[in-house]
Amino acid sequence: MSRVHVTCTINGDEAEFLCDHDQSLLDALRDEVGLTGAKEGCGTGDCGACSIILDDRLVCACLVLAPEAEARTVTTVEGLADGDDLHPLQQCFLEGAALQCGVCTPGFLVAAKALLDSNPKPTETEVRYAVAGNLCRCTGYDKIVRAVLDAADRSAAKQSAA
Repeated sequence: MSRVHVTCTINGDEAEFLCDHDQSLLDALRDEVGLTGAKEGCGTGDCGACSIILDDRLVCACLVLAPEAEARTVTTVEGLADGDDLHPLQQCFLEGAALQCGVCTPGFLVAAKALLDSNPKPTETEVRYAVAGNLCRCTGYDKIVRAVLDAADRSAAKQSAA
């Protein structure tokens, strides 16, 4: 079987990789590209651990075929930080103890980023709705929701100061 050549943008950089025609984007990101932040929790799109942003749309990478990334833009959890500077969401998750084992954390961070990109000042209800597709068995959701709201506040304060 021949492999498919995919050219796309991943975390702001042009990228190319070879994949099988039936390989999930999650597996291609992890195995072909070396970005292991997105996790496979369920393989059925139910847990959100593999959440990525594909062309400004939050998706479960386990449900997308890798060849579908051709000429598209992919954002993974690795693309949130700016070098050594953590994204405000990452910083707030750390400070607010909104993570424990780390399996779900990348998916929550990416889902929260997708929310803040479209709604920079969400309500608590909007945050809860936005992360409803992500499951956590360790921390509970209150710390995660507070961390997202804190990151929104920090980003708004930074915008006001600029």
